Amino acid sequence: MTRVNLKAMPYNLTDADIQWVEDTIQSMTMEEKIGQLFVNMGSSRTKEYLTEMLNNYHIGAVRYNPGKAEEVYEQNKILQENSKIPLLIAANTEAGGNGACIDGTEVGLEVKIGAAHDEKWAYEMGRVSGVEASAIGCNWSFAPIVDINYNWRNPIISSRSFGSDPDLVLKLSLAYMKGIQESGIAPAAKHWPGDGIDERDQHLSFSVNSLSTEEWDATYGKVYQGLIDAGLPSIMAGHIHLPAYQRHFNPGVKDEELLPATLSKEITTDLLRGKLGFNGVVVTDASHMLGLTGAMKRSKLIPTAIAAGCDLFLFFNDPDEDFGYMMDGYKEGIITEERLQEALERILGLKAKLGLHHKAKTEILPPKEEAMAKIGLPENKALFKQVADQAITLVKDKQDIWPITPEKYKRVLLVDVKGVQGGFGALIGSKEKAVDIMKELLEAQGFQVSIWESTEEKIMKLPEDERAAAIANVYAQKRPISELTDNYDLIINLASVNPGTVQRIVWPASKGTPDIPFYIHEVPTIFISVQYPYHLADVPQVKTYINAYDSRKANLEVLVEKLMGKSEFKGVSPVDAYCGFVDTHI
Repeated sequence: MTRVNLKAMPYNLTDADIQWVEDTIQSMTMEEKIGQLFVNMGSSRTKEYLTEMLNNYHIGAVRYNPGKAEEVYEQNKILQENSKIPLLIAANTEAGGNGACIDGTEVGLEVKIGAAHDEKWAYEMGRVSGVEASAIGCNWSFAPIVDINYNWRNPIISSRSFGSDPDLVLKLSLAYMKGIQESGIAPAAKHWPGDGIDERDQHLSFSVNSLSTEEWDATYGKVYQGLIDAGLPSIMAGHIHLPAYQRHFNPGVKDEELLPATLSKEITTDLLRGKLGFNGVVVTDASHMLGLTGAMKRSKLIPTAIAAGCDLFLFFNDPDEDFGYMMDGYKEGIITEERLQEALERILGLKAKLGLHHKAKTEILPPKEEAMAKIGLPENKALFKQVADQAITLVKDKQDIWPITPEKYKRVLLVDVKGVQGGFGALIGSKEKAVDIMKELLEAQGFQVSIWESTEEKIMKLPEDERAAAIANVYAQKRPISELTDNYDLIINLASVNPGTVQRIVWPASKGTPDIPFYIHEVPTIFISVQYPYHLADVPQVKTYINAYDSRKANLEVLVEKLMGKSEFKGVSPVDAYCGFVDTHI
């Protein structure tokens, strides 16, 4: 007997809706049933490509790369009008509508919403996400992120978690869920069974949630149970191990047999479906991540993910190959007939919950003019600064420095504190540096601002044959402290380090230059992080430390107002910004 109950939460379907689900499944060919299990990542927005994916692979869902609202609208229109069965179309609206389209509205990163310490901002983040994403044809979102940030070294959720308190994470996640569902979008909470314990990146390695069953129940379990009880329609399974619960349901399992949630029946069926009573849809996280691919052959992992309890498989590698692997897995009995039926009932049930079956293909999307009018509404854009005002956090305040005015601190030195250079984060990040924006903003307020040019930058400008000698002289050319004290009234270290596996500060070799804030007892010094909330671990000596959470100009405008005493610091850190160290408090 199937365990899917389409009359219960989160579907709440009528008999007529359920009849549509049953009739649709019965009318499908085996190829259509197998295709329904896949979520495609589109590599093109052309009608030729989109219709080819629909006709050849019978995909059940799509998660595309963001583009301009108009482009995404046209893409989604083509998809829905040419698909035999209505599609689930997903976006990553983690911070607002900008996750659905690049001209959409950001409200705030999760950690920033957590710092604003009011669930109304999480609701607004969900609401704006829903308004803008639904306008361009999305009906599913891979959000909210419900991970709990227990490990300050974690490379995935340093700024993508509401905080380190399960109660706060649950409260804000419920508010987000309420907001986005108002526009008919199904949220998918992620990353089951919970990131934030390990310090590894499942894109690049295995990742483990090492909590005991009791510890997990009181933290991540509490969050997921609260969301499920509130009608959460879908969950994204991460490539994250949970050994305690795999062993709980399978006491004889060997270490080498431990699997990530995406491949583990014990975690995704026995724990999630059984103990927590989740009746909704489970989608895997992206299938190119090593946390999944490192576990077994691709030909086996694809059907094993469905057999373990996932209903949808996120992204083809090669469509022909992966489709074949899924079909072979069914024919070989890895995916049983019952398990395939369950997955299809849940997928179609979610589509029915969203009312997609009641609409003509040409009417699934709203009229284009009406849709475009919902993108970037002034009242929604205004939320960004409102959140910034509530969120920017004065973490450490151990010196009499306020307010920062041109009368007190006319000459300001800005120091661009760097992390590891390069990588995709640098490629997709803002082209305008935070220090350049800050220089412009401070000068507009009457400060005289200089930006420190590092010793390395100076050396690299020299002719190649002179560089070696210059490097050798770095340690021999220490400068008097008076070069700082005579020329600057205030030094601001500004760290804009992209999140990733290496999100720590990388100090230059030329110790004794302003790159490293060694001069905290010589010149008034402020350290500001505009990305990563845990830099205090690397600058425990600073007396004034601020987390601004992002480097957008509008956010830095609010920051300058606070520095100058025109606005109070209102943020409350939702994570341990002191990183568990004693010396960071001094």
